[in-house]
Amino acid sequence: MDFIDYYKILGIDKKATQADIKKAYRKLARKYHPDLNPNDKEAEKQFKNINEANEVLSDTENRKKYDAHGKDWKHADDIERNQRSQGSRSQSYSGQGQPGEDYSDFFDSMFGGQRGSGFGQGRNRTQFKGQDFNAELQLNLTDVYTNESQILTVNGKKIRLTIPAGIENEQVLKITGKGAPGVNGGPNGDLYIKFNILNNTKFKRYGNNLHSDVDLDLYTSLLGGDIMVDTFSGKVKLKVAPETQNDTKVKLKGKGFPVYKKDGEFGDFIITYHIKTPTNLTHKEKELLSELKKLR
Repeated sequence: MDFIDYYKILGIDKKATQADIKKAYRKLARKYHPDLNPNDKEAEKQFKNINEANEVLSDTENRKKYDAHGKDWKHADDIERNQRSQGSRSQSYSGQGQPGEDYSDFFDSMFGGQRGSGFGQGRNRTQFKGQDFNAELQLNLTDVYTNESQILTVNGKKIRLTIPAGIENEQVLKITGKGAPGVNGGPNGDLYIKFNILNNTKFKRYGNNLHSDVDLDLYTSLLGGDIMVDTFSGKVKLKVAPETQNDTKVKLKGKGFPVYKKDGEFGDFIITYHIKTPTNLTHKEKELLSELKKLR
């Protein structure tokens, strides 16, 4: 993984106080906030870098690790533990044998015959998994009704991603091996993508089911009839039963949202009828309603 200079990102030096860090972060966060820079990919990238830098440098312990180990700061505890272990072994072996004795056979047995590698190089062979990357991707609800292909740029590399239909808001996908390279030949880290799904429709989504409110005029609710209703995949014709009551629910099976990673399976579309009382009645309408009232 390339070294990221968090001090440079925030425009401060290594002697900066916590107050300096907070002040620099707030200033830059306001400047590059996505709400003030809509559809600006560069500003979005800068905002993420600023947040990452602040998370590390504003934490005293993480800052110490970063100052000491740079890009490998997340592995600081393992590295320091290994250093202590190797230092202890080095002290226990020193002074053994007679002055001038050749220790080459002993070192060969301990380090696989790699002459001249020394304790320092043996220590550096400890392998660590690379740093995991975290990213967020914002999509509209209409985007995830079908499988969606996206090309993401992560740490300068393009990654082609197929997003399965039906993915949930705030769901996280793990892309194995697409994080930072491992240390000393260790495995790559992973990429975790969090999805923010914005509902750009008039429907409400609850899991795999979609819900919609439909206004029904008084006369159709009383006498019944045919109406056209919008669904996610287009209009459908429904037959309203006579004497339909307010808040009656109708379920259209299989007309809801795709089930995640199950091709051809869909949730249900649930309609709630809301009966609208007529207003601005004419004199004739009032007379007829009066007659109807007398009949009841």
